[in-house]
Amino acid sequence: MVQGADRNTERRVVALRHEGEDAAARLPALLAEADRIAATVAQGVHGRRRSGIGETFWQYRHHRPEDGRAAVDWRQSAKSDQLFVRQNEWEAANTVSLWRDGSASMQFASSRNVPTKADRAAVCLIAVAALLTQGGERVSVLGESAIARTGALGLERVSRRLILGPGAQQSVEAPHISRFSRIVLSSDFLDPPETWAARLSRFAAQEANGVLLRVVDPAEEDFPYSGRTRFEAPGSGETLLFGRAEEARNAYRARWAQHGEQLAALARQFGWTMITHRTDRPATSAVLSLFKTLARDV
Repeated sequence: MVQGADRNTERRVVALRHEGEDAAARLPALLAEADRIAATVAQGVHGRRRSGIGETFWQYRHHRPEDGRAAVDWRQSAKSDQLFVRQNEWEAANTVSLWRDGSASMQFASSRNVPTKADRAAVCLIAVAALLTQGGERVSVLGESAIARTGALGLERVSRRLILGPGAQQSVEAPHISRFSRIVLSSDFLDPPETWAARLSRFAAQEANGVLLRVVDPAEEDFPYSGRTRFEAPGSGETLLFGRAEEARNAYRARWAQHGEQLAALARQFGWTMITHRTDRPATSAVLSLFKTLARDV
C-alpha cells in the first residue's frame, strides 16, 4: 500500500516537473511576443509619466507574508504586537494590479492556429505592464506580488508570474488591495455572472475599479461543430454528447451572446470596463484598448 502511494507521489512529481518545464519553455516566446506588441502600441500612444507626491503618507496596513522583511515599518510595528507596512498616497494611486485566470478552461485552444486563452491573456497583460512601467507606473500581480514595482526588474518579475503563476481564484475572491486601486482581470469569465458580481462587489468595497479583459476562443463564440460531437468540461471530466451538434448552434450562440451582455452590464454596474478579445485576432488591438482605458481612468 505504501509502495503504491510512493509511486503515485513520484508520478505526480514527474508530471508537475514536466508541466513546469513546458511552461518555462513558453516563457521566452511569450515574452518576445509581448515585447513586440508593446513596442507596436507604444508608437501610437504617448507616455504617461506624471509628477506626483510619492512621499506623502497614505496609510498603514497589516504586513502580509508576501511583502517580505524589507517592507516592514519597524517604528510603527514597535507600537503593537503586529507588523505594519507604510503606504504613500501616490504609490496607492499609481499602481495597477494584474491577474490572469489560471482555471482549467483557460488552457483551451480550438486549433493549432490559435494560442491558449491563458497564453494570450498573459501576453496582453505583459505588454500592458511594459507600457505602464515605461510611463513610470508600478505594476503587481494580484495575489502573487504584493509589492508593486516599476522598471525593467519589476517588469521581469511581473511577467514571470503572469506566465508561470497559478492565477488562483482566491486572488479575486478575497483580494488584498489598497483603496482606489486599479485592477485588470483577464479571464474567459465562464463562471456565472452572479459569481462575478460577488467578486466585483469585494473590489467595490475597497473603492477599486478597472478592466475585465475577456479572452475567448473563436470556437467558443462561433460554435462551428457539426455531426456527432463529444464535449468535455475542462478540469471536471464531465462530457456531453451531441448526435447532430449543428442543431444546437443557434441556441448556443444566443446563450453565449446573453452571457456576454450580462457580463458587460455587470462591469458597467460596478464602474468597470469590459473588453472582449478573440484569440484568432491580433493581440495588439486588445492591448491598445486596454491601455487607452487605463489612461482614461486616471
